[in-house]
Amino acid sequence: MTKPTFYITTPIYYPSDNLHIGHAYCTTVADSLARFHRLKGEDVFFLTGSDEHGLKIQRKAKEKGVTPIQYVDAIIANFKLLWKQLNISNNDFIRTSEERHHKVVQDVLQKIFEQGDIYKKNYKGLYCVPCESYWLERQLVDGKCPDCGRPVEEMEEESYFFKMSKYQEWWLQFIEENPDFIQPASRRNEMINFVKQGLEDLCITRTTFDWGIPVPFDKKHVVYVWFDALLNYLTGIKYGTDDAMFNKYWPASLHLVGKEIVRFHTIIWPIMLHAMGMEMPKKVYGHGWLVVDGDKMSKSKGNVIDPLGLIDEFGADAIRFFLLREINLGSDGNFSRDALINRVNADLANDLGNLLHRTVSMIEKYHKGIVTDAGAAEPIDDELKSLVKETVANYVQDMDKMEINSAIKGVWALISRANKYIDETAPWILAKDEAKAARLQTVMYNLAETLRVVAILISPYIPSTSPKIYTQLGLETPEQFLLEDAVWGKLANGTKVAKGEPLYPRIEIAEDGAIIIGGKRYEHKVEVKEEPKEEKPAMEPIKPEITFDVFEKMDLRVGKILEAEKVKKSKKLMKLQVEIGDEVRTIVSGIAMYYTAEQLVGRNVIVIANLAPAKLFGIESFGMLLAASDGQGNLVLADAPGMASGSRVK
Repeated sequence: MTKPTFYITTPIYYPSDNLHIGHAYCTTVADSLARFHRLKGEDVFFLTGSDEHGLKIQRKAKEKGVTPIQYVDAIIANFKLLWKQLNISNNDFIRTSEERHHKVVQDVLQKIFEQGDIYKKNYKGLYCVPCESYWLERQLVDGKCPDCGRPVEEMEEESYFFKMSKYQEWWLQFIEENPDFIQPASRRNEMINFVKQGLEDLCITRTTFDWGIPVPFDKKHVVYVWFDALLNYLTGIKYGTDDAMFNKYWPASLHLVGKEIVRFHTIIWPIMLHAMGMEMPKKVYGHGWLVVDGDKMSKSKGNVIDPLGLIDEFGADAIRFFLLREINLGSDGNFSRDALINRVNADLANDLGNLLHRTVSMIEKYHKGIVTDAGAAEPIDDELKSLVKETVANYVQDMDKMEINSAIKGVWALISRANKYIDETAPWILAKDEAKAARLQTVMYNLAETLRVVAILISPYIPSTSPKIYTQLGLETPEQFLLEDAVWGKLANGTKVAKGEPLYPRIEIAEDGAIIIGGKRYEHKVEVKEEPKEEKPAMEPIKPEITFDVFEKMDLRVGKILEAEKVKKSKKLMKLQVEIGDEVRTIVSGIAMYYTAEQLVGRNVIVIANLAPAKLFGIESFGMLLAASDGQGNLVLADAPGMASGSRVK
């Protein structure tokens, strides 16, 4: 019988610097899902890798005085070390600088070019180097890249373009017919709104740098990074070189990506595949970001977390468990050392660690280490057995829905119940009564059997811990844990346990802030790297004083924007319909370079309601919107969320 297949990918990470805890989170999630599907008996292929081309890498390499490939080689070595230390079970690591990938990209590019979906033109646009993205002026936020918030550069060069616009209606229909393709649903709605604004053709080649894959039909061009990078998902399963393998795993079951690159994976990627005549991936899931102590990670703040240092300090399984247990997939999550220590002490040391230690210790003490079910059952045993069965069923449902956090909570509810079962059955009292000998044996068997099932269920999350539990239970660790073994009664009578070291020693915090784990002291120091401070722009001069009676003549009101549209032939002006109490006014405002119409509709703004009307581009404007400007190209509207229109501003 052929096994069901499951093909899962992470993003291929950009090696402009070493990876941080956010990258570790994404890959740990993917790894836990890959391990779960292997647990179900499926044939899993798990791909991760690195996206190595582009202007940013070329500039970084030049700064260091090395070639681009020398620069990325050093960083990639750290990537691979991290995945090894974190026990990531990927089947392949794809590098876009590899020849196998170059061939795939060139073959696909040639195919799409020959069918007329690629054309050449001279292009002038606004380019974000860190994101490797071109933007239209209307897409910028406060004049900066809408994805990363960094300044953009104006660039002009000859480029080839992929006819994205041609496939806009196809994409909208595809998403309507496949509502589960983009997950979670909030990301889906964002993408639909983006496409409905109008798809621009995609710039896919560059001539201003040469660190990239040469275009097969025009060698002075190199392939632009996103067209190159996305095709890695085909290269990894041997597209064009091994049809049997490719057809086995494609279409991908799941692309797991950060929410900042959902657009590339759910708009550009499906359209590329459609143009190639290929099946779509089954699902793209955009997870949230990781912040540190409630704050965005930044080198200047000294809060960028090195996962290799954390692993050395706490162990890989502790880090994996915290990330998976603490964060709801799809939502932003918070990393803090205090929360990590509390989670390790409470869940891993106290709940799981103590359950194993108490169980094995009592079996050794009362039965010379031999596990036996003597059949002396009581109703409380049926309750525990029933909970084990229920936990396994709920676990599968939660994991199939990618609700990892819920699945873990369910397993830990079982662990808590088993700890309570010890207190309820009181083995130390049973041991004093010879007439209860059979009952004591059954109680100890039930505890050991619960731990065996728990070890199977937690293997996708903390893979180094499950074998340790099996060893202490006297069991041989299988080459692959299987869900089919997570049923009651598979622990053989006569099994001999072997007490070992505590799974997770409690973490103690010294007075000076250092932590102590198993007698080993770890200093905790935060290195704050000073970055050059940006000069504060000069403030515009304050206008001459006015008296209060003059100020009092100004009538400021809350207005709700009902409609918004750009004024034709004007870059700056937006025509608005604004509700002020019972009245709707037309107001023309110079905010079109800072806000889209979609961003304005429904917004409560502050309006100067008694300003004399003025004509702008032939449109009579009745009022003015208040906004703040720093004189550096940034502008933000003053607003009053939650206030009724017409409310006076005092």
